Amino acid sequence: MGETVLPNTTFLHPTFFILMGIPGLGGAQAWLTLVFGPMYLLALLGNGALLAVVRIDSKLQQPMFLLLAMLAATDLGLAMSIAPGLLAILWLGPRPVPYAACLAQMFFVHALTAVESGVLLAMACDRAVAVGRPLHYPILVTKARVGYAALALALKAVAIVVPFPLLVARFERFRAKTISHAYCAHMAVVELVVGNTRANNLYGLALSLAVSGVDILGITGSYGLIAHAVLRLPTREARTKAFGTCSSHICVILAFYVPGLFSYLTHRFGRHTVPKPVHILLSNIYLLLPPALNPLIYGARTKQIRDRLLETFTFRKGLF
Repeated sequence: MGETVLPNTTFLHPTFFILMGIPGLGGAQAWLTLVFGPMYLLALLGNGALLAVVRIDSKLQQPMFLLLAMLAATDLGLAMSIAPGLLAILWLGPRPVPYAACLAQMFFVHALTAVESGVLLAMACDRAVAVGRPLHYPILVTKARVGYAALALALKAVAIVVPFPLLVARFERFRAKTISHAYCAHMAVVELVVGNTRANNLYGLALSLAVSGVDILGITGSYGLIAHAVLRLPTREARTKAFGTCSSHICVILAFYVPGLFSYLTHRFGRHTVPKPVHILLSNIYLLLPPALNPLIYGARTKQIRDRLLETFTFRKGLF
């Protein structure tokens, strides 16, 4: 399936790489399409439906739902960056990917992951203002400021992720053309490089800790303010209602960070104890599980979206 590489053989600027999928599983890889196929379908339909509902219904074009639309658009982009190639590899076997396309996938996967983490932080800040200062919420959180936040998150992601493909592109020689992964992850490509990859390793580690660390600290701080505001409410009913407005967001945060943290820890500290196929499987689950779950969480737990979706489907059904 892969190519045989002789000792001391290197490749000068390969025109393509070969993505191997999840090595070690052999023919069992095809069965994973039964897992990742439905995930991709849910991500496409669910996030597409959310974007359509927010676009169509003027009542939903408010800051909270615009942030949700940003999350849905990011999830849609992330799923489309990973899933088609992953499913093709699982079903048809290893496949070639052009060198430039590999670097482009590397950029989009890492950039969209950074954007998603930033959107979750923005949503936490939105909930903190809504619960802590409800009377000032319409003034402090506006559609224009949501637009500025979206632009800032996109520019930040581009600025911090562009070095990934550039740090790889500076190398001229590679040990092999086969990437033992299902997509062009930065570190999976770096493993093939002939040369000093210290800068790649340090930047990858620093970026993971800085982006996720800062966003997690911001989310934790926001929920600290929310908890403080909720506990000051006079009645249990008011506290329950205030907390209920945040429950969907908490579920989404857990769906994004828990698999991500587990994947990161097994990659960094379990390299010699956790089999490589498990690393690769976890990284793909981390990227595809949130886009599949987020629309279900918000569709089921957010009354305005649930009612609008039901109204749309009931109307369509009545036409037939």
